[in-house]
Parts: sequence; structure tokens; C-alpha cells
Amino acid sequence: MAFGITKKELMLWKKKVSKGEMAFLTHFWFDERFPQANTVTKAGCVDIERLIAWGKKYDLKEQWIDRRSRYPHFDLLGERQILILTEEGQWDQISRFHLKG
Repeated sequence: MAFGITKKELMLWKKKVSKGEMAFLTHFWFDERFPQANTVTKAGCVDIERLIAWGKKYDLKEQWIDRRSRYPHFDLLGERQILILTEEGQWDQISRFHLKG
């Protein structure tokens, strides 16, 4: 279950992903499989080769890509989420969701 984002933010993320850009969308989140995580960042790009290459920079495995929708993405959680958001200069998302880098 996702919350804490607007429709406009979601639509902008989808637009960027669809254009082959790397796009980031952080939101509050609850999933029983990950009780320690209360946020997730979706790092997406429709260009799978670009997404794979981007993920390699952060030791993300290709098989971790969520390909179930038209918007392929990695789900970033915990320390890795904070590290990647910091490296990618996503300061607004870090601040807004009270993540520490």
C-alpha cells in the first residue's frame, strides 16, 4: 500500500519513465514482507538496458527489476535507498520523507 504522493507526482514519474529517463518516486509504504521499511523509492526507466546499466552502479541485480507493469523499476529500501537517493541528488525526496543520508 502506497501513500504520501499526489496523482500529479505519480503521473510525472510515469511520463519520465515512459520517455526512457531515469526517474525516482519515493512514497510512504507498508508491506508485511518488509516491516522495517516505511518508505520505498521506485527507480524506473522503460529502457531496460539503461535501467540495468544504472543498477550496476549500485550493485543492483537485473533480476530485481520489477517488470510487472509498463513502468519497469527497482524498489529501493533502507540504507541502499538513502545511499542511492543521496548519490543521485534527490534531496527533495530525502528531506520530504525524513530520510537521513
